[in-house]
This record gives sequence, structure tokens and C-alpha cells, in this order.
Amino acid sequence: MGFFDSEIVQQEAKQLFEDYQSLMTLGGDYGKFDREGKKLFIEQMEAIMDRYRVFMKRFELSEDFMAQMTVQQLRTQLGQFGMTPQQMFDQMNLTLQRMKAEVEKTS
Repeated sequence: MGFFDSEIVQQEAKQLFEDYQSLMTLGGDYGKFDREGKKLFIEQMEAIMDRYRVFMKRFELSEDFMAQMTVQQLRTQLGQFGMTPQQMFDQMNLTLQRMKAEVEKTS
């Protein structure tokens, strides 16, 4: 069975995408959130990034051809911006850390 044929992988990918989309929609109003709302939003973003990191690691570790092609596509796309997948995750983490620091300053 291929990596993408797994019902668990399909469900997890679908849920991760839906959760991310919902959070991005909600994030459009980030500036209107109170301090606790901002902290909660950041925590949820961190949780999604952790889930995404684990999901991508499964792709990397899989011997499935399509999973490897997906990893290569991501590397190629990020490479066009001079970035690796690890740098992408590091940048996301840095952004969230800055957001946290900003929330802490307003307390």
C-alpha cells in the first residue's frame, strides 16, 4: 500500500489542512484579540506547526515513491526562495516567538 493510500494519512492530512485554514481565517482578526486570545492563537499555531513537522518527517522517512516526490517538491519550491524545510520551520518558530514576546510586553 502506498503512503497516500493509507486512510489514516489521508484523514490526518485533511484535518491538518482544515485546522490550519481555520486558524488562518481566525488570524485575520488577530489585531482585535485581547491578550489571552492572542496567547491562545499562538499556542494553537505552535501545535499545528508541531503536527506539520511530524507529518513531514513521516514523508521523509517513508520509502514510498510518492512520499519522496512530495518531499522533493517541497524542497524545490522552498529552494526557489533560498530556503530549506528546516529553515522554514525555524522561521515559523521565530515568528511565533516574536509574537509571544510582543504579547508579553503588553501585559
